[in-house]
Amino acid sequence: MLIVLTGIDGSGKTTAARALVESARAEGQGALLLSNHAARKRLSILSDHFGWRLPPRVADFIETGVRLATVLVSHARARNFDGLVVMDRHLHCQLALRQASGLGRGRLIPWLLEKLPAPDLMVHFDVDPQIAHDRVMARGTDKESLADLQAFRAAYRSLPEFDDFVVVDANGTPGDVLTQLNRVITASKEPAIA
Repeated sequence: MLIVLTGIDGSGKTTAARALVESARAEGQGALLLSNHAARKRLSILSDHFGWRLPPRVADFIETGVRLATVLVSHARARNFDGLVVMDRHLHCQLALRQASGLGRGRLIPWLLEKLPAPDLMVHFDVDPQIAHDRVMARGTDKESLADLQAFRAAYRSLPEFDDFVVVDANGTPGDVLTQLNRVITASKEPAIA
């Protein structure tokens, strides 16, 4: 089973992905966690350190290149794995970032989304941007402005693919979010009633 988690920074995707994989392994199941980051954290740290901000097109060029590479490698690894595969982020995240930066969808990412194997479950972690901002600032490893998180959340919701996402409320504790995630996974495995 392939599960993809999306959501703005500070929504708890990585925490939930790790917990889900650890839980599956503790139950004796095969489980693989694949992270599809785009170097945003490193760019944020460098920008903060040097006191500059990359122009949106330059940042997008770097982030898209890194994201494409990680997603393609992740799919290659997932293809050969028998068990639960959890992808922390995907190409949809880059589409949302592009939208939030005022850039178009482009052709390459939508084309790749059509060609890559579709996940069994797309789960979006929806969180209040203020709560997400507080979490990002508390972890202290990178910085995001509240305005950027608000724009990022709106961009996710504007994606044509968003209607196919299963949305979980990520405002609660990590335990609450994991409980919701497990319910969603269980429900997705149940046969549909005709």
